[in-house]
Amino acid sequence: MLNFLRSAPATPRLTASEAVAGLKTGALAVIDVREAAEIAASGKAKGALHIPLALIPIKADPKAPDCAKGLDLTKPVAVYCASGMRSGAAVQSLKKLGYDAHNIGTIRDWAAAGGAISR
Repeated sequence: MLNFLRSAPATPRLTASEAVAGLKTGALAVIDVREAAEIAASGKAKGALHIPLALIPIKADPKAPDCAKGLDLTKPVAVYCASGMRSGAAVQSLKKLGYDAHNIGTIRDWAAAGGAISR
């Protein structure tokens, strides 16, 4: 009774350090969901895909002809933004599309974990 009050089991959090290591080995994809002007100002994770949040439903849809190269439903996806809010929203959209998606926070978290930044 009252099972509806139980929360769903939490997905284990992928850390920024784990994402840095996973991108290096090709075990996962990383997506920067910030806008182009933000990337121009601060760079992006080296090797990350750039898909603005508003385009996630289109560019990450594995059934769409223009699905971003580098995304694969069999590999986890790590997502970051400037504050962690947009990446959280992107994770929800990616999960609806069938991805094992994780919010790793911000570009600053990526850099603090030793991740390279490309400009």
